[in-house]
Amino acid sequence: MNFAHEPVLLRQVVEWLNPAAGRRFIDGTVGGGGHSAAILEKAPADAELLGIDRDDEALAAAKAKLSAFGPRVRLVRSAYSRMSEIAEELEWEDGSVDGILLDIGVSSHQINTPDRGFAHRFDGPLDMRMDRRTPVTAATLLNRSTLEELTRIFREYGEEPKAFRLAQAIVARRAERPWERTGELAELAQKTVGKPFERGLPAATRCFQALRIAVNGELEELEKGLEEAVLLLRPGGRLAVISFHSLEDRRVKHFFRDEALSCVCPPGLPICVCHKTPRLKVLTKHPVDADEAEVAENRRSACAHLRVAERV
Repeated sequence: MNFAHEPVLLRQVVEWLNPAAGRRFIDGTVGGGGHSAAILEKAPADAELLGIDRDDEALAAAKAKLSAFGPRVRLVRSAYSRMSEIAEELEWEDGSVDGILLDIGVSSHQINTPDRGFAHRFDGPLDMRMDRRTPVTAATLLNRSTLEELTRIFREYGEEPKAFRLAQAIVARRAERPWERTGELAELAQKTVGKPFERGLPAATRCFQALRIAVNGELEELEKGLEEAVLLLRPGGRLAVISFHSLEDRRVKHFFRDEALSCVCPPGLPICVCHKTPRLKVLTKHPVDADEAEVAENRRSACAHLRVAERV
């Protein structure tokens, strides 16, 4: 298996996490191991890294990539929303981790493998599972979800203005024969929704994004993973999150902002009664984006946004 994936914002991640000053790191979405290798190369010789991923192919690639680091690396097939539980099994206590990276979303390898069903550019089975041990595929959702549920998925996760029309077309089509192939869905989405607004995503892209997020519970995973990360970080430890679309980036931005607030009392109260203690300090006022050189080499990096916060 050739796991082809170019890690985005690699230099920036290493600079912000500052691994030279740490001993324990978690890569919650280890992928092919590119970010993890760069972190360990800059970290002290006795530093350890826990790599987590739901994709068995990603873990196999990471194992090969990180083999030179020997027992300093532990790889676990799981969701990063369970990182606290996994760390506890390694006897890593809460408040003992120096840096955590979450590179959210789908990898280049997943997108470019037709049998995984993530991309509308290739014809393949409507799968889209990051963890292929789970039972629900994109085809399952398309063939079993109600009209209302499909409408919600496309509206909330794909930000599709014509979500109801698209859901109607999908339900009507499955009455004739069940959904099985990505090519069929891409064709229907484009035919039903039409061309995007100026600079908007193509209809098929929005449709596939929405289904992928629903199949993998990505937004729920992100929200729980952020909470887990804060618990694990030591004071001064850093959390770096790379997102690829606005749904993710907004959640990261708002989580960082809320965790940095020292008071959440309603406006107008003469004194603070909430007694809130900030848990994070936001280090990136605006998201860090790829420079022109990286975008030229890796087009996927053009929509990547990095936000970093520090545990207080």
